[in-house]
Amino acid sequence: MHSDERRTTVLVEAARAGDADARDALVRAYLPLVHNIVGRALDGHADTDDIVQETMVRALDGLGGLRDPSRFRSWLVAIAMNGIRRRWRERQQAPVPGLDRAADLADPAAGDFTEVTILRLGLSGQRRDVARATRWLDDDDRELLALWWLEAAGELTRAELAEGLGGISPQHAAVRVQRMKERLETGRTVVRALDAVPICPDLAETVDAWDGRPSPLWRKRV
Repeated sequence: MHSDERRTTVLVEAARAGDADARDALVRAYLPLVHNIVGRALDGHADTDDIVQETMVRALDGLGGLRDPSRFRSWLVAIAMNGIRRRWRERQQAPVPGLDRAADLADPAAGDFTEVTILRLGLSGQRRDVARATRWLDDDDRELLALWWLEAAGELTRAELAEGLGGISPQHAAVRVQRMKERLETGRTVVRALDAVPICPDLAETVDAWDGRPSPLWRKRV
């Protein structure tokens, strides 16, 4: 067991015993990870902070049911992903809001998560294309991409990624990652094609009826 895992195990056991300082320490240690996962998956939607808070509350309240304290990290990732899926289902079932509520759906100060990422990281060229290409993915791929980016950054293991996807096997996770990366590359191709000057005449005709919002459907059409 690595030192971080040992520290987490100690904190979880102390928190379960009622140590408020240990609970606070768990929040400080894992809040950034949860915010990264949820923020990437929801593309900076105004619901991000609510789901992050809900995830941490559920995790802290459910510590008594965690059989292996050393698995707190992967368990927390799974809770975060379940929260994201619930919110997606709610959004799909909810009626279309009126214009008077449109401003509540996204925080103008926060901006588009992809744009914020581009600006903060100073992305350019291929990396900028990748960031913009995420807008052309469906919800399942966004969910996976949120985890895969953290895996690529060394913040998640493949086992933790697989746990976040519903407890699938690492082998199945590898297949899903590969397919998602292929669709992400297609999204990059779409971004470059739409940015071309002059735009291809056939493409211009294809997107004539497009509303300008990236989507998986238009990724396939373009």
